[in-house]
Amino acid sequence: MLSQLSAVVLPVLLVAGIGFTWAKMGRRFDSVFLTDIATNIGTPCLVAHALMTLEIAPKAIAEMGVAVLTAVAGFLVLGFIVLRVLKLSINSYLPALTFPNTGNMGLPLALFAFGQEGLALAVVYFSCTVTLQFTLGISLSAGNLSLSRLVRTPTIYAVVISIVLLVLGIQLPTWIENTIGVLGDITIPMMLLILGVSLAQLKVNELGRNLLLSIVRLAGGFLIALVVVNVYELPPTAAGVLIIQSAMPVAVFNFLFAQYYGRAHADVAAMVVISTALSFLTLPLLAYFVLH
Repeated sequence: MLSQLSAVVLPVLLVAGIGFTWAKMGRRFDSVFLTDIATNIGTPCLVAHALMTLEIAPKAIAEMGVAVLTAVAGFLVLGFIVLRVLKLSINSYLPALTFPNTGNMGLPLALFAFGQEGLALAVVYFSCTVTLQFTLGISLSAGNLSLSRLVRTPTIYAVVISIVLLVLGIQLPTWIENTIGVLGDITIPMMLLILGVSLAQLKVNELGRNLLLSIVRLAGGFLIALVVVNVYELPPTAAGVLIIQSAMPVAVFNFLFAQYYGRAHADVAAMVVISTALSFLTLPLLAYFVLH
């Protein structure tokens, strides 16, 4: 079991650690450029390749989608209650409590824990949260509804096209499939490096309050996932993936949106750092739980 846990957790920690160390050494790393590549090319290709090439029935995709939407609804309710009790801004903090890092942490963990089937299910989770984050998340941060960024998000189109092809049973030419696969393969290591660099550049603010909110994100996500798994009676792999993705730390995108729209971006940055640091401690326990 120790060997299995190490195979799941250590690659994530080591690759993110390389990015962190690289940034701390003052070495050149163009995060903006690489984030654009990962967001607009790598991630859509990873999503498309995972959905179109794996043996996953449309029913399994639908079941995971419903479970994800239920979990996110739970995050919204929990976050709203906590923020009301603490008398904190909904627009500033609720997105951070609602949208976990299902990309550059959740995807590799699901892959290492459950193989290609786990990655495909994790991609479904990721696709749902990306769609919600670029609609509901941005709307919460901005204080108004905006769909303009959604229509400029390539991952959404990758999801829709892939599902249509999957349902219709259409097979892409081998050269297209291989090209998408190669571009998708660069995504996970790139995302982990970007995560490490981002953590090295963010600063911690209001330690006590943001520590509490970070614990709510991690523990609340885990507990809500347990409820959803039992309500929908998900099969083992789907259940494990849902728990992993739901218990991830605050996504870096929440900081970017908070900064752009003038919300409490220093606090959100602190939540990203604190929750990620805590998750490095909880990852072995989480991996043990879903694999045991």
